[in-house]
Amino acid sequence: MGALNDCSVDFDVTIVGGGPAGLCAAITLGRACRRVVIFDHGKPRNHASQGVHCFLGLDGLLPAEIRKRGLREAASYGATYHNAEVLSIACLTNSPEAPARFRVHTADRDVTARAILLATGVVDLLPDIAGLRDFYGRSVHHCPYCDGWEHRDARLVALGTSQSAVKLAATLRGWSDKVTACTGGEPLSAVSREFLARNGAAWREQAIRRLTGSGGVLAGMEFADGSTLECDAVFFSSGQAQRSPLPAMLGCDCDDEGLVATGEKQCTSVRGVYLAGDADGDVQFAIAAAAEGAIAATAINAALLEEEFK
Repeated sequence: MGALNDCSVDFDVTIVGGGPAGLCAAITLGRACRRVVIFDHGKPRNHASQGVHCFLGLDGLLPAEIRKRGLREAASYGATYHNAEVLSIACLTNSPEAPARFRVHTADRDVTARAILLATGVVDLLPDIAGLRDFYGRSVHHCPYCDGWEHRDARLVALGTSQSAVKLAATLRGWSDKVTACTGGEPLSAVSREFLARNGAAWREQAIRRLTGSGGVLAGMEFADGSTLECDAVFFSSGQAQRSPLPAMLGCDCDDEGLVATGEKQCTSVRGVYLAGDADGDVQFAIAAAAEGAIAATAINAALLEEEFK
């Protein structure tokens, strides 16, 4: 294999992002004897999480521990890692007939690669409520599948705009029969109120002043009118944004919500560029991200083999 590789490039594959998607791809590609470099800025989406869940064999491990294990395994197969943010990626290929080539630029180095895997993820847009960040990851969460079990049968709040709060409240009813939909000042329709009442959920429409509690343990919610609501955990639905500008910089097609469009086996609309993990808006579990990384890695290796063996 080594003799067939293009010696004019530093790496076969550059992976941007060192979460489950990027690391699983690095391991898969490393085992395929590919020259791989991983760039990661060390600011994972799940930094505040007390444990990664729904991950077969690793349930409950801290995100940092899964990352540590993944980096060690990727390194054992020859992957190179740099703790650095990728500032830009430029395509060096002008002709659609020529093999894809890319230049990857960070603050302290440039490398070239034959393929790019973006595993850059998304950032959750936290509600702008006083005190909320003090509880994020402990009593305030965005995913009930990830953290609902730890708060089962507790007093739960579904926080969002009117429709998203109603939908989230219905979801949370699977974990508790004490659920309140809070819209932060947006009125609910009569249909939404009837739906919540029929399904055993309460609602509060007042603007929210702050969350109260201490040591990451939530005690309640205080509203602008002075009223309060005792609660044990808040789950919110307030949207996401691409963590990295690289997909847009490369010209990857996105949908109306700003999520990167992917085709078969995680390919993007740009030749030689693949994407895995939360940034494509599919099921946003760590194990699903890892699976997408493996799928993308096999597709990348197949494309490189096709380039090498004609």
